Amino acid sequence: MFLGDPYFILLIPVMILAFYAQAKVKGNYTKYAKVANSTGTTGEEVARTILQRNGLQDVKVLPVKGFLTDHYDPRIHEVHLSEDVFYGKSIASVAVAAHECGHALQHATGYKPMLVRASIVPVANLGSWLAFPLFLAGLFFQMTGLMDLGIILFAAALVFHLVTLPVEYNASSRAFAQLQDGILPYDEEMKYAHKVLNAAALTYVASTLMALVQLVRLILIRGSRD
Repeated sequence: MFLGDPYFILLIPVMILAFYAQAKVKGNYTKYAKVANSTGTTGEEVARTILQRNGLQDVKVLPVKGFLTDHYDPRIHEVHLSEDVFYGKSIASVAVAAHECGHALQHATGYKPMLVRASIVPVANLGSWLAFPLFLAGLFFQMTGLMDLGIILFAAALVFHLVTLPVEYNASSRAFAQLQDGILPYDEEMKYAHKVLNAAALTYVASTLMALVQLVRLILIRGSRD
């Protein structure tokens, strides 16, 4: 990315991991989106079941367009499921719906890593947008202060990635527990659900490693300017 950057090679392994993780999550989702769950329930029905049995009747479940655009919005207490998941009756649909409900359960129980992540979103977004422009400006104009500021902002973005890991893994753990409680009655179905969500978790690991290596790279470039 930077002209004459000898440290770019550090990114190659994590870039390969990131491409692999993306291919894995899409491949597993596509594969198990073709496998119907034995109860014939849709992602929407599974989400409502999980929310209701946990006393979260105030949380809405709504369809959204796009591929794997599923998310939970804690600001308005809504689980948004992509249309394939919302209407789908596959193992993949059920697993993804349960995972997003896992985030709703985290919110309801005051899961601390989720609260921390929510609190640093503004700083992390600022870091993601400004870190590289500031660092490049400092590099171009030979202003090490700007480079340092870019590194600090990027470090804030890395913290967001680090906090995201336990949040996502915990949401999947909660999802598995809910699925085992009468939603997916067979071990084989749970095995497939594990594959779907474990592949998704790998993408968060890859993005965190990418951010970590990027930070190390920026620090090394900064150090070479002293």
